[in-house]
Amino acid sequence: MIYCLGILSIALPATSVLLTPRAAAFELFGIRFFEDDADRDAEAVIVDPQPYSAEIVTNATGDLDSAIRNASMLVADQEEPASGAAGLLAKARGDYRRITAALYGEGYYGGTVNILVGGVEAASLAPDVNLPDPIAVQVIVNPGPEFRFNRLAIVNQAPPTDDPADHVDPPVTLGYATGQVARSGVVIRAEGVALEAWRQQGYAKAEIVSREVVADHATNTVDVTITVAPGRPARFGSIQVQGTEHMDPAFVARQTGLVEGQEYDPDDLVLAQKRLDRLEVFRAARLSAAETISPNGLLPYTLIVQEQPLRRFGVGANFSTVDGLGVEAYHLWRNLFGQAERLRLDARVAGIGFPVETEEFDYFFGGTFTKPGIFTPDTDLVTTVSAERTVLDSYTETSAGGRVGLTHVFSDHITAEGGALFEVSRFDDDFGTRDFMIAGAYGGITFDNRDNPLDATEGFYASALIEPFYEFNYGNPAARAVIEGRTYFGFGETDNVVLAARVRAGALIGPDLDEIPPDRLFFAGGGGSVRGYAFKSIGVDGPGDTVTGGRYLLEGSLEARVRVTGDIGVVGFVDGGYVAADTFPGLEDLRLGAGIGVRYDTGLGPLRADLAFPLNKRDGDPDYAIYLGIGQAF
Repeated sequence: MIYCLGILSIALPATSVLLTPRAAAFELFGIRFFEDDADRDAEAVIVDPQPYSAEIVTNATGDLDSAIRNASMLVADQEEPASGAAGLLAKARGDYRRITAALYGEGYYGGTVNILVGGVEAASLAPDVNLPDPIAVQVIVNPGPEFRFNRLAIVNQAPPTDDPADHVDPPVTLGYATGQVARSGVVIRAEGVALEAWRQQGYAKAEIVSREVVADHATNTVDVTITVAPGRPARFGSIQVQGTEHMDPAFVARQTGLVEGQEYDPDDLVLAQKRLDRLEVFRAARLSAAETISPNGLLPYTLIVQEQPLRRFGVGANFSTVDGLGVEAYHLWRNLFGQAERLRLDARVAGIGFPVETEEFDYFFGGTFTKPGIFTPDTDLVTTVSAERTVLDSYTETSAGGRVGLTHVFSDHITAEGGALFEVSRFDDDFGTRDFMIAGAYGGITFDNRDNPLDATEGFYASALIEPFYEFNYGNPAARAVIEGRTYFGFGETDNVVLAARVRAGALIGPDLDEIPPDRLFFAGGGGSVRGYAFKSIGVDGPGDTVTGGRYLLEGSLEARVRVTGDIGVVGFVDGGYVAADTFPGLEDLRLGAGIGVRYDTGLGPLRADLAFPLNKRDGDPDYAIYLGIGQAF
């Protein structure tokens, strides 16, 4: 039997696709594919193994050849036996449909598909046929001529809009134009943008009521008519919340930012979903519209949520040969008072070396309380308190402090923060023992459009932070500012090569260095700064072998990241950094480090191992340094 792909005239109802955790079949131009039906069920339990070998014979080339081969489950599954003759024939029937859909997807409507099982057309064999063991299967595909679009129409197309936020590119930009290859997927995407154009203008229930496709085999062309029913304009109605256990339903509805009576806009629904995700209390949250628009033009919604456990904890560690071992842990409480409040406690012990000397350990303990939706759904109140003891070659710090402020999300990529800070501290260094007490403010803004913050392959990150403060013990005002930028460029179809760059600069305006808390001065060095040098070992050279912090900082990094296998990558890097006392550093004065590294992708983020060498080392600097951690260096 020859399975013919030609069609004459087809008028179909609109196809609705519901995405669920399990794959679901859908129909395209009368062809069902990506299915999970009885054909697959017949193969689920192999009670009578039927080994076979399969090959594809076709004169197709390039993308068309790849599409055909990728569509064949007979070829993909041939390493495993089918479940008897019935299972093999069920797989063949599925291949007829899948390969047909693949040909339609590439614009070929006049081809033929033959599947020969032992030289006999599979469609003509009975399910209980006796087959040799093993048996040869041939999938013979003649794609025929390429078809192109001829007459195209969208009935009831949305009118143009002057609002840039509601603009939707016309279907012609997708290839839905006379003379273009008549790929079936282009028709589906054209339907999607036709609906989106109406929905952007407030027509929430716009739908495709018919799709007529006519293939002319004499001219190898395809005519398509898509008919849209826009329905009525809608405004958002009330939101009913279901599934809450500990959350306040009224607060959950408010956090969507959807206001009853507001004109329907699908962009507002996307933003509402992001706001709900930012609460970090739901395992799942889904907004579902009512079936119909009410007579007063309102479209009610039901928000169905599933809450996460109220508590979470985690542990982590990092290690370097120059800074020792660090271990940390946190405990998070979610939804303390019913409005997604979070309390996170963090503890860290670092500087663990051998032999073990507890007096050299670094300690940190802190807590962060976050109250979402303090003024708007996009504004959070954030309060932190912490205490720490840090032992460095340049100073020993014992301090406690806190911050209270607001964080506001302006868009997917822009976040701002601001508030007040307070800190009391004691430092022991070459200036002696000094006590400080500061109070001040902070403000910052961040732009981040990276595709993956833990392992970016493209995008930019930029941040700026300023902290004006007053030191009470010495009676001095001061201000500290830091800016940082990162960029990433991926190469190849799967971004197997990524070039990454980072630059960071800081400046401090204030009194003499001996009257400024050392933790407000700038240092460089360490795994997140200049690798190959000890943590905060690059500063201002003082009398003898002393090193203090400086007023100015300039540092940067370049990395080339190459993925060797699916999980393993290698990295080459160069870091540089310089700290100055009174003048902004120049490029010629950079301390340089370079090295290589290995990355292992865990799915949650890469495990990192770096070997770094100081290129212009000073007395006391290590010959090399090894760093272990989680996530990319930047």
